Amino acid sequence: IDIHHGDGVEEAFYTTNRVMTASFHKFGEYFPGTGDVQDVGANEGKNYAINFPLRDGMDDASFKSIFRPVIGKIMEVFQPGAVVLQCGADSLSGDRLGCFNLSLKGHADCVEYVKSFGIPTLVLGGGGYTLRNVPRCWTYETAVLLGVDIKDALPYNDYFEYYGPDFRLHMPVSNMENLNTPEYLENVKIQLLDILKNVEPVGVQIQTGNTVDTPAALEAPEADEDAKNPDERQASEKKEHPAEHFPSETAMDSTDS
Repeated sequence: IDIHHGDGVEEAFYTTNRVMTASFHKFGEYFPGTGDVQDVGANEGKNYAINFPLRDGMDDASFKSIFRPVIGKIMEVFQPGAVVLQCGADSLSGDRLGCFNLSLKGHADCVEYVKSFGIPTLVLGGGGYTLRNVPRCWTYETAVLLGVDIKDALPYNDYFEYYGPDFRLHMPVSNMENLNTPEYLENVKIQLLDILKNVEPVGVQIQTGNTVDTPAALEAPEADEDAKNPDERQASEKKEHPAEHFPSETAMDSTDS
């Protein structure tokens, strides 16, 4: 839910159906310039990259109207075993680089919704260029994840003056125009839900924790640590590979002589 398209993560998994990516971001003459609704993945990963391009002024109600249906459909058809949620604070109202108009509560509603599925979730930070609003965002969303109510009035601390003049957790949103019309949002949402009809569950999970038996010939011999002189440099027991760039000390000594 960062204001920028998650291009790096999408590219990493663009050709596989083992991971699905979903990005809700500002699109059109905006960094990084990727993330069109028609960018859906390739080869085995076709239809497993979901992009919702947005315009300036995205507010709480509009974001909720698209985030919940799309994420809900992903959970239904893809059935992920785990979720990584990147919570960039640059989609908040008043960000120096962002151009959305989300409140803390609107931003955190996405976190609350993903949490409601009960799937193991790793929540990450992200962008955020109005510095006093970044800790506000992640403090509040940590509280949401933990199910803890926290006060709006900020407690006194060493950085208290940074949060003036109101010294509150929640900030007001601006009166900027929302250029995301209901018709536009509905049209993109329908396209994405149609793409998701072609998605199958992730299937067999990647196996982890398997142990591999090391052949005896490759096992490193155990050294007697007590027999070593701590004041004497120990020669390396590693065999030199012919392709290594640097000769051993023995070879260098023989060359010098």
